[in-house]
Amino acid sequence: MNGSQVHPAGGDGKRRPAPSRFGAIVVGGGPAGLAATYTLAGAGVDVACLERGDWCGSKNMMGGLIFSQPTAKVFPNFWHEAPLERHVTRRDMWLATGDSAMKVSFESTDFGAEPYNSFTVYRSRFDKWLSRRAAEAGAWMIPETLVESLLWEDGRVVGVRTGRPGGDLEADVVIIAEGVNHFLAEAAGLAAGPPKAETMALAVKEVLALPRDRIEDRFDLDRGAGAAIEIIGETTGGLPGTGFIYTNRDTISVGVGVLLDSLVGSTREAYSLLDNFKQQPQVRRLIQGAGLREYSAHLIPEGGYRYMPRLFGDGVLVAGDAAGMVNAINSEGANLALLSGQMAAQTVLSCREEGRFDAAALGRYRTMLENSLVLKDLRKYSSATNFLSSHQHLFGLYPELLASLAREFLTVDNMSKADKERLLARLFRSQVPVRSLIKDFYQAWRDLK
Repeated sequence: MNGSQVHPAGGDGKRRPAPSRFGAIVVGGGPAGLAATYTLAGAGVDVACLERGDWCGSKNMMGGLIFSQPTAKVFPNFWHEAPLERHVTRRDMWLATGDSAMKVSFESTDFGAEPYNSFTVYRSRFDKWLSRRAAEAGAWMIPETLVESLLWEDGRVVGVRTGRPGGDLEADVVIIAEGVNHFLAEAAGLAAGPPKAETMALAVKEVLALPRDRIEDRFDLDRGAGAAIEIIGETTGGLPGTGFIYTNRDTISVGVGVLLDSLVGSTREAYSLLDNFKQQPQVRRLIQGAGLREYSAHLIPEGGYRYMPRLFGDGVLVAGDAAGMVNAINSEGANLALLSGQMAAQTVLSCREEGRFDAAALGRYRTMLENSLVLKDLRKYSSATNFLSSHQHLFGLYPELLASLAREFLTVDNMSKADKERLLARLFRSQVPVRSLIKDFYQAWRDLK
């Protein structure tokens, strides 16, 4: 669209040039940016959302989970109209080796009824729907627009400079929701530098096509229901991370995510980890006969609370992935982004009533986040990434040991049960000294409690 967009309030379907000044500018058309844009527009603020892609979601290849209750706080009853894949009724956790898997599963019919618990989604479709909702609320949606820098006046952010002709756009406040590569947050003096490898995970994923009925038969699902599976062990080559499988309507999302610094320090390639994961027997059986539809890779900010940038400054706020708001332990990112975007917008609305957008006024955004589950959860798991990075043996040694113990215990042979128990005890002690086991459990309890 190259700089022009339909103003949704016009209603005549004609394109109109965007103005050069707004009440607020949101940089980034992901969940955080769109939640902020929708909330501001719904309150009557003249707000523009700038997205560098062809449309909101066009550059987002994530396919995973959206959790219902946090999303409904921003978009009530969204499941009646949003482009969702399946409501998830079963969550599985596997400990996998090269040839076996120990599985823990939770399934609930409650998750299959409104308001549901979670859905699998394609973010490219879901974000496009969020964008349409924001436009319908009255926002200016301006795609194909790269924000090159911030505009400053007397030490305060007063707008952005874009690559468009006449691309300087002014605003009372700028909300930065640019995603994981937070160069604008750096330019605003809120982030100390580029994201570090030890705070990032690399996820590689394939979307595999499979008929709907076959998915439901293969995963033992009711019509329209879905499953989410997370897998620890040999699937990531012993590196800190997980494999995952999500069922969509007529496709399966299959991938692995590993901490970036561990991957860089190894001899493994991300695509080889994915290939290895797909060859694991229990995984291979689920995806057999599925055709490749899409391959993608993306970075995830998993440094958490300790590595978050400052969230506010004079005339500027930071939300979503740009602020590192990802809870890797519970696989939560989009819902934290939506809530942070909404709270950023609510902060702007309260500051508008006072007619001030200095850091002291915008600082109430941090207070709102501290009082919400967003920073409470991120603070709780603030040591998680460091713990996992320094305990890589948890992803290789323990799954292999548990698989060996289970295999030996369940094998019926000519050995007496008493001899079998002694054998299992010797096998356990030979792999994990009691002192090491106690140390690992204590450190896990201390860092993840």
